[in-house]
Amino acid sequence: MNGTILPNTPIAVDFWQIRRCSHIRLFFLSHMHSDHTVGLSSTWNRPLYCSPITAKILKHKLQVNSKWINPLEVDVCHMLPLDDCGIETVAVTLIDANHCPGSVMFLFEGYFGSILYTGDFRYSPLMLKYPPLKNKKIDVLYLDNTNCDPESNLPSRQEATKEIEDIIAKHPEHDVVIGLYSIGKESLLVHLAKIFKTWVVVRPQRMELLNLFDIEDVFTVQEGGGRIHVLEQSEVIHGNMVKWNSVYPTIAILPTSRKVKIWHKNVYVVPYSDHSSFDELLEFVSHIRPCSIVPVVKTKECWLHFNKYLNSETIKNDVIIPNSVKAYMRSQGLSSKLKAKMLKVSVNKNLPRGVEFETPEKIPSDTELDGGREEKKTIVSTEENINSQQITTSDESSPISEQCLIPTPLSESTMLVSNVNSTVTSPWFKNTSQTLENETEMPSAIWSPQNMNGTVLSDTSVLYAETKRNITSPSCAPCVFSFTRADRLSLLPCSKRELFGSKHFHDQVEKYIRNYIH
Repeated sequence: MNGTILPNTPIAVDFWQIRRCSHIRLFFLSHMHSDHTVGLSSTWNRPLYCSPITAKILKHKLQVNSKWINPLEVDVCHMLPLDDCGIETVAVTLIDANHCPGSVMFLFEGYFGSILYTGDFRYSPLMLKYPPLKNKKIDVLYLDNTNCDPESNLPSRQEATKEIEDIIAKHPEHDVVIGLYSIGKESLLVHLAKIFKTWVVVRPQRMELLNLFDIEDVFTVQEGGGRIHVLEQSEVIHGNMVKWNSVYPTIAILPTSRKVKIWHKNVYVVPYSDHSSFDELLEFVSHIRPCSIVPVVKTKECWLHFNKYLNSETIKNDVIIPNSVKAYMRSQGLSSKLKAKMLKVSVNKNLPRGVEFETPEKIPSDTELDGGREEKKTIVSTEENINSQQITTSDESSPISEQCLIPTPLSESTMLVSNVNSTVTSPWFKNTSQTLENETEMPSAIWSPQNMNGTVLSDTSVLYAETKRNITSPSCAPCVFSFTRADRLSLLPCSKRELFGSKHFHDQVEKYIRNYIH
């Protein structure tokens, strides 16, 4: 993803991850290529700024609501507020990026100095003659470094266009398929249509986009209406080439600077690029002479090639953020955290949390079970519960010192249910009396729809054939296992059946019952 948040500012360019930029007030879109719109969709609900053409494409392709789209005229300085009270503003100027329809560079000027964000651009000497960049001091340059490779030899657009003309001229009896992305290189298509005096056949979807641009009428959707056909680059594959040539002689041209493997004799790759070449980047930086450079494509390092062109004047590292801007950024950050906290609390208190499976390390051995029974024959109540807590069984009531609950049986899972009023007293807890909120431990079971009175049918043990069955042991009084209708939740199967299979579980339960009965 190509995008950034300008440090010490509430400004983001081509960055649409709201959770990571809750303090941002101004969002800017340089152009409509997919690698610059990651996270931007029809659900977007913040004001964003872009060129008029990009605004049309954005509404058409992503269905973003028009009330959030604010088109700004190119080559005009716009003043935008950085806070809620209008005390602090930023000057923003949009400059044609010579990349694709609607693409622009952004020049920001404010308390942070001057920042030029090129986005994707193809350098032209005319850019330096525009008033926004003419003799302008740039503190930070965000540079399109797509082709920042000294070893790459990228021709100019005019040279690449001439190469494409020669290829088509050498195949006068062939149809021509040109593989492109959804937006870009429209000027190349218009030029070829004029040179070879033919219509350019496009799909209806592309025609809808072309109708948004102020472009010459050389396009048609009629099949067979022209010699040149435009398809998505991903459609130019070996299978389609064989199919097209079986009907009519066809060549395919891929105008791209990216490395593409040629897999058919009639496929031609021409290094026609909408990104600046390495030599053009050197010329651009040498004229701009910024104080520092930040690469737009973060996976490539480029500033080492431009150190000698940087302005010797040091840039201020400690930017003083105005109080009004600082207050806005803090308030938005706190508001975002508060919403997240409220959502988290709501989920914890009101919703079941699913199933947690036990690991083999947590399963007690027979020795541990025997030792647990020897050590915990009596219960020591906490001071606040000695005189108030009593345990009631199905037959009689007796003081807590005379009775105990049977420990929770071996189980395949622990189910969390929403039951804040359940109070369980057991010698197997650290505290004698403990209130469980949202947590109940129970064996893996399935609920029978035929019996809605709390009966549990276990697929692995006869111990829980009925949940209200009394279990008697020599050391503990009989207890009743009962489950309410609110406790019914579906349990997921175990992920490791070799450790928690039905046979293994059945054997563990039989050992458990045998030790208590005998």
